[in-house]
Amino acid sequence: MSKFGCLVMGPAGAGKTTFCTALIQHLRNSRRACYYVNLDPAAEDFAFEPDIDIKDLISLEDVMEEMHLGPNGGLIYCFEFLLQNLDFLTEPLDSLTDEYLVIIDMPGQIELYTHVPLLPSLVKELTRGSFALQLCATYLIESTFVVDRAKFFAGTLSAMSAMLMLELPHVNVLSKMDLIKDSIPRRELKRFLDPDVGLLDEQQQDGDRAATRAVDAEQSLVFPVAVPPEESGDPSRAEDVMAGKSFRRLNRAVGSLIGDFSMVSFLKLDVQDEDSVGAILSYIDDAIQFHEAQEPREPMDELETDDMAT
Repeated sequence: MSKFGCLVMGPAGAGKTTFCTALIQHLRNSRRACYYVNLDPAAEDFAFEPDIDIKDLISLEDVMEEMHLGPNGGLIYCFEFLLQNLDFLTEPLDSLTDEYLVIIDMPGQIELYTHVPLLPSLVKELTRGSFALQLCATYLIESTFVVDRAKFFAGTLSAMSAMLMLELPHVNVLSKMDLIKDSIPRRELKRFLDPDVGLLDEQQQDGDRAATRAVDAEQSLVFPVAVPPEESGDPSRAEDVMAGKSFRRLNRAVGSLIGDFSMVSFLKLDVQDEDSVGAILSYIDDAIQFHEAQEPREPMDELETDDMAT
């Protein structure tokens, strides 16, 4: 029997738990069964109580106190412990039918998705062999990243890294769209949904022109010879370093890598808009072929399901 799920990932503050809450509410409104799994050992507040909570097995607070580890080291220890006690996760899931969508809420430390092999090991255990959970990775980054294009492309690179590490069907999402809907033109937003590396060059050109005007204005008052913008600045100041040649070359290399792979595109998410949540769900369903596995129902079956739901 097939089982289906989505792995909700992304950096801290991206709105993962909020998205899980909106997705569960949408599924309930649509009379679909879901099963909520929390794998963040530091999470505490939930709108819907998780069906499986990793804190019932191990909590980050206890690990940090007893093992004298920091937050990141403690989180890695928690996942190592989970892998050693995987029955805690697989036994409850084993009884689910193919009508359920398993929603797995992950922690926000991106090390788990980028260069630590713990999460790929967990995914292999869940998706291969007799268990065979068909998973779709859903990676969220904040839409406010589009204000700082270098930060946006860094987030895009982390999403692409997760895609390569996990080897799962993948849906990338720009969350919190309600925060920027009035601050960025729709035509420009399209260039972020399908990342356009030219955005970095435009930002650098704008920065060059602004820096040149500032230097010219200063030189006209003090110095007889202008200093090129890229050669000026104090290397001890973060602002000057991030405006220098090395930072631009790094951005250009990141942009080229994303452009060469051409793997990442984003969907818009506003959790306050149920149609937006439904659109994300439809992409997840398509990625895991959820509807293809469902058996056709007779009208009387629908009535019985409605009676059970009420």
